[in-house]
Amino acid sequence: MKDLERNDIMFGAAYYPEYMPYERLQEDIAMMQEAGMNTVRIAESTWSTLEPVEGKFDFSYVDKVLAAVEKAGMYAVIGTPTYAIPSWLEKKCPEVMVFDGYTRAKYGRRQIMDIVHPVFRQCAENVICKLLEHTAKNPCVIGFQIDNETKHYGTASPEVQAMFVEYLKEQFHTTERLNEVFGLRYWSNSIHDWSDFPDMAGCIHGGLASEFAKFQRSLAAEYLMWQSEIVKKYKRQDQFITHNFDFEWKKFGADIAQDGYSYGVQPDINHYEASKAVTIAGTDIYHPTQDDLTGAEIAFGGDAIRTLKDSSYLVLECQAQAFKYWTPYPGQLRLQGYSHLASGAEGIMYWNWHSIHNGYETYWKGVLSHDLAVNPAYEEAGTFGREIAGIGKDVLRISRKSPVALVVDNQSLTSFRWFPIDKDLSYNDVVRRMYDCLYEMNIPCDVIDIHQMEERLEQEDKPYQMIVTPALYSVSDTFIQKLKKYVQSGGVLVSSFKSFVADRHLSVYPDAQPHGMTECFGMSYNQFTEPGRIKVAGEQVLYFAELLKPDSAQVMEQYEHKYWGKYAAVTKNSFGQGYGYYIGCYVTKDKLKEILKDAIACAHIDNYFKDNIMWPVIIRSGINDKHENIHYILHYSEDEKEIPCPFEMVEDILTGQCYKKEQSLPLKDWGVMILREKEGGKE
Repeated sequence: MKDLERNDIMFGAAYYPEYMPYERLQEDIAMMQEAGMNTVRIAESTWSTLEPVEGKFDFSYVDKVLAAVEKAGMYAVIGTPTYAIPSWLEKKCPEVMVFDGYTRAKYGRRQIMDIVHPVFRQCAENVICKLLEHTAKNPCVIGFQIDNETKHYGTASPEVQAMFVEYLKEQFHTTERLNEVFGLRYWSNSIHDWSDFPDMAGCIHGGLASEFAKFQRSLAAEYLMWQSEIVKKYKRQDQFITHNFDFEWKKFGADIAQDGYSYGVQPDINHYEASKAVTIAGTDIYHPTQDDLTGAEIAFGGDAIRTLKDSSYLVLECQAQAFKYWTPYPGQLRLQGYSHLASGAEGIMYWNWHSIHNGYETYWKGVLSHDLAVNPAYEEAGTFGREIAGIGKDVLRISRKSPVALVVDNQSLTSFRWFPIDKDLSYNDVVRRMYDCLYEMNIPCDVIDIHQMEERLEQEDKPYQMIVTPALYSVSDTFIQKLKKYVQSGGVLVSSFKSFVADRHLSVYPDAQPHGMTECFGMSYNQFTEPGRIKVAGEQVLYFAELLKPDSAQVMEQYEHKYWGKYAAVTKNSFGQGYGYYIGCYVTKDKLKEILKDAIACAHIDNYFKDNIMWPVIIRSGINDKHENIHYILHYSEDEKEIPCPFEMVEDILTGQCYKKEQSLPLKDWGVMILREKEGGKE
């Protein structure tokens, strides 16, 4: 059997023979092999098939798949089947259904159980243990996925709330301290005995509610760690543990409709906290295609998941066809695959192998359509699969070192659910606006959790050349001091409106804003406004505007308005050896890129500005396992294009063609080039 760890990119699909309308296991395996696939993920969705009656287990379909996979020289990832519970469990104990503080979920959908309920935990442990006992020793099983797209599901049962009170006692010790931190005197909400703590369903304090949301996220992280510890008892040393972390889903249709895509920071689990449960991070990334394929969702998700462990990761679910909006144009499926590799992935799995014929996700189509026959998506997946199998992981897998960090924060995200910037502008809108501009400018960027960023700033004064903080509303004085030291040490900080406003419990700081950073940014403000007719550089400002009063700062942009025109919109300030940029309003994308370009120059970050190489041409670079410099050139357009080669001497791995600096690189519609630098510029 081939050694997947040595030189294969993990490539395949989630496989559900138990959903098939007829027996076709051997045919499916043969088709997968023809498409260059080497891995299937199984078992994560059908607890009721594996344990139809409590305590009676049937692993016959798992056995058949593993036997066929092993015979074919392929591999399997086993998923623990706990995210969709069997009906007998609900009948046994109705309280395992999640209670959100108002109502208890009705049985039917997935992810509607109380992840801390002891009966759920016991039954989940039983099926996990039996499944792993049965599969872990199989040589074709290379790893385990614990649960599936885990979140806290709003769990707020009386038992969870009692746990929360115990958590508050540990954090704050006395009710007096609790009242003080969260301002509970407001509307007579203060308590003087822990037994008087009220039901969180009626909470009117954003800070306390955000603390409860943080606690709920910690329950989700603990749940994954609990599963990980069970898996460790059975797995071999060479088997991995992963999880498919997902993102906030941006819908645009009816609730029942199959639409939307992976968009931003996941509100209901902290990825960095939960990533401690896995040995290799995994993710699910879905995105627009056809005329709306930009690659931004693939890049954002990849940059976030890769940063969790500063290592390559697995794409455990991505689309082949899926919704009507996502039927790919010719070339797009291959481009999408290479886009994942360009972000640092070492495995790509489609959801799913075949389109299912009934159930909620009937029209979330897989690689195969409902006729289960060869189609253009299957053929193009095969083109990609055979290419990567021929090239090998040691060439295609890259490690990336980014000069820029974009800091994200669950607490700030929660704060804007209580104190919205605007009804049409969310926290993730601001995050994606700033990230997308960097992405389109071909500036490498880590998407990093605030806690991980704080750890890095403790280890070194300047871990990045530039740090970007979109709407970092909730921040501690400790973190502020670290950021100031970072700028004084020569770093460049770019912050947006609604940054450095409140502490970690969402109490607004009682001084000039941005709190603790007025010296760093060389300005302050104490008023903000609906933009109305405000313009910046002749363009309408939308959603929100802070009225900045410069002190030592250079005014990069002034508001254009009869009354607000005396205030600055964007400032730049020299502080120590570095610079602080502050963007006080929601400017146009072009203006934001102009500001970022100035900051990038101050940070001395390598770029492709001279050659004007920007989206729809994206360059993602890194060092492969052979210590070669690799550059993925990704073209997100239906128009053919040529760009000047920005490298001294490179070889296109896909064609063998060599190119010298300034020589034209020909890019086809939805095309890909993988350039390997030649030593010493020699052919």
